[in-house]
Amino acid sequence: MPSSTLNIQQNVLLAPYTTFRIGGPARFFANITSEAALLEAITYARTNSLPIFVLGGGSNLLVSDSGFDGLVLHIAIAHPFQAQPDGSHIDYTITAGCDWNAFVLYIAKQGITGIECLAGIPGSVGGTPVQNVGAYGQEVADTITSVRALDLETTTFVDLTPDECGFSYRRSIFNTTHRNRYIVTTVSFRFDPTAKPNLTYADLTRYFAGQTPTPIDIYHAVRTIRHGKGMLLVDGEADCRSAGSFFKNPIVPTGILTAIATTLNIPAETIPNWPAADGQTKISAAWLLEKAGFPKGFQQGNAGISSRHTLALINRGNATAADIEALRDTIRAEVTKRFGIQLEQEPVQLGN
Repeated sequence: MPSSTLNIQQNVLLAPYTTFRIGGPARFFANITSEAALLEAITYARTNSLPIFVLGGGSNLLVSDSGFDGLVLHIAIAHPFQAQPDGSHIDYTITAGCDWNAFVLYIAKQGITGIECLAGIPGSVGGTPVQNVGAYGQEVADTITSVRALDLETTTFVDLTPDECGFSYRRSIFNTTHRNRYIVTTVSFRFDPTAKPNLTYADLTRYFAGQTPTPIDIYHAVRTIRHGKGMLLVDGEADCRSAGSFFKNPIVPTGILTAIATTLNIPAETIPNWPAADGQTKISAAWLLEKAGFPKGFQQGNAGISSRHTLALINRGNATAADIEALRDTIRAEVTKRFGIQLEQEPVQLGN
């Protein structure tokens, strides 16, 4: 049996721990508030032959209606923010259970640039390197100096450099080549206090036309823009039960642009796209959905698309995971049929 430092509960409904507000129960559930408790929980799971799932803020997660027949580790390691000046830079080592937006706000209030464009993204700090969270021209890989994690292969804690994390667009080793090997406990960031904000996205350059905004100005602007697009989760709003962008912007060979243009009888240069690695191009998934017949506000039973953002699938109130999955599959099939592109789901799927 686990010691008194580790309280393992049974049959805990997971829906309240997700921004979708969807999901069945975890057979076993533990709040993890320290690295020692994490090690203890892993020992308990292995002793009892239980699969584990690491739960952070639940903002990028779709839990099945049957739940999870194992041990859910809710990472709740949260210590106060503390600066560590290092010559011309300022370092912060932030525990995984801290609220991400709270950290962004804290840094922006110091007048420091680097993550202010990532305001309003729900979830905890520990989840940010997993996805290499990014928005409006910034991504966490730009400021991360190391990630501390428990290596489940060796049951030891390791400190990984950015190169070892393998960061790329919405990817890292944590969600690709080494999925389920590491459990993040802290993330270290480095900022240059003399750096000036560099606005690259059209939404922000329009918002601040002719102005020189500070990081805190940009923080508030990003939240305002995200809110207008239905990408800020506000309790009580119709579009708030969501996991954010449900589909990744697909990266495809540039020749596909010509094929799509021919299909729609439009000029290829009107298709929203951006250069990607290896001479490929990244196409707007939201644009593909709209052209395939799935506009904002689209409804299919208890699931739907946000009234303000085409990529956000929503729980309209009483949706099950099966409802969301059915809408996902309908959209995927039509986009593939029309454009030959297979959309990739962004939220993590838990359970069958």
